[in-house]
Amino acid sequence: MPNLALFDFDGTITTNDNFTAFVRMVVSPWRLALGKIILMPFIVGYKAGVLSPSRLRRMIIMCALSGKKEVDLVEAGRKYAIDRLPPVMKTHAIKKIDWHKSQGDTIVVVSASLNFYLASWCAQYQLDLICSRLEVRNGLITGRYHGQDCTGREKATRVLSKYNLKSFEKIYAYGDSAEDIEMLNLADIKIWCWQDDGKSAAAT
Repeated sequence: MPNLALFDFDGTITTNDNFTAFVRMVVSPWRLALGKIILMPFIVGYKAGVLSPSRLRRMIIMCALSGKKEVDLVEAGRKYAIDRLPPVMKTHAIKKIDWHKSQGDTIVVVSASLNFYLASWCAQYQLDLICSRLEVRNGLITGRYHGQDCTGREKATRVLSKYNLKSFEKIYAYGDSAEDIEMLNLADIKIWCWQDDGKSAAAT
């Protein structure tokens, strides 16, 4: 039986937060400046620990991406995956993905980041993808999620809805933040911030 390997993306496979980097790339300077003013109280609340990352992302999406053409973001995401993602890849993360491939495992990126760039990157590496997607009406981004932000419990819910865990020999999960805990709890072998939890010797 094959194994199932679940990977968070930002901070686990990459060294940076690609959600924020992508938004900065696709938003005009004037809208970015206005957004910083509008979002400042929420950013302060986030840094103070009283506002969740998910809530802040929702506010950023509404301010920065509402009204944008979906086709433009898809093309921007393709270019982002080609130009911006390779330099921020963690070498040991890519090696671990390659190790799982060599075992014939099913590998899934499970991320709160956006599909615009993740879909292109995962297609390149031939990985499955579960991630956050934005609502689109008449070809335009509404500023809301399509469904839920793929974080926390939602990560585990989506994995369970897509895969029968009993059909795999072992479940591996890789994460680096509190938003990954529920996903990690699905796993037989948990790798937190690339630190061995004492059960992952087989994955080295």
